[in-house]
Amino acid sequence: MLGLDETNQAALRSAIKQQFRSAGAVIMKISEAYGPGKWGLSFELYPPKTAKSEKDLYQQLEKLAGFRPDFVTCTYGAGGSTREKTLDIISEVKKRLGCPTASHLTCVCATVDDLREYLKEASKRGIENIVALRGDPPQGETEFKATANGLRYANELVALIREEFPEFGIAVAGYPEPHREAPSAEIDLDNLKRKVGAGADAVVTQLFYKNENFFEFRDRYEACGIKAPLIPGILPITNLAQIKRIASLCGAYLPPELLTSLEKYADDPEGQFKVGVEFATKQVQELVDQGVPGMHFYVLNKSKATAEVLDALSLPQRLRKLAG
Repeated sequence: MLGLDETNQAALRSAIKQQFRSAGAVIMKISEAYGPGKWGLSFELYPPKTAKSEKDLYQQLEKLAGFRPDFVTCTYGAGGSTREKTLDIISEVKKRLGCPTASHLTCVCATVDDLREYLKEASKRGIENIVALRGDPPQGETEFKATANGLRYANELVALIREEFPEFGIAVAGYPEPHREAPSAEIDLDNLKRKVGAGADAVVTQLFYKNENFFEFRDRYEACGIKAPLIPGILPITNLAQIKRIASLCGAYLPPELLTSLEKYADDPEGQFKVGVEFATKQVQELVDQGVPGMHFYVLNKSKATAEVLDALSLPQRLRKLAG
């Protein structure tokens, strides 16, 4: 970061964190994070399950505060099992850091009235943005089934938010490697176009490890006329077994050369971490050099890997923003 040594980097982060707090809560819709002269940065968390892991989460997040994220998002558990916890966590993030926030919201196990009540509460708590998703089927089920008096598609959720809760910024998910349930890449892109047409402000991609897949997706995205900013979603690898499990669940391609490098350190967690961070740094730098408007990091409630990647990058626009 700014070419500073570790001590001065820490001092800069501390100063920026204080700047967030002293300025009070910053109101920002997702759409404002991207555009000419801007390079948006966001982090994604998930609700911790214990008091200790919650405490650890805030400690980790404080380490990332110095990168001055444009917003921080929080997911919730399968089937909407942690909806209230998500609101509690993201409200506390806003209170502690003063930075803009976003809550995930899915159609799973929710009626339209349930969704309205959640959105009312999120608005009441000052949450500025919603990541609108259809959601995965509940555990043990193989296909998504709409709840009675609920919604079946993410574009319907986007339309509900845009029509009844226009104060929110809205992000939706995109898939450089088509969604597992999509019959084809073309149909998957058509579905995405409907979500953006319903009122989404930005598209954040699912994690991926082959940039060529993202660039090909971006070409098709632009060719079909979608104008919303397309933001790569990045998960730095820190554990071989974990990423194999995640990739199998979401259908992400893992390059053989990456797997080979990780497998050399099968019994060395630190070695796996180093390989993952080095790969992510090169991956993100290439994306930046190819003009992406920002980056979304899947933090998994840990800061070290994401911080090391960001420290190693050359981000002129971001650095000017930090220095200012």
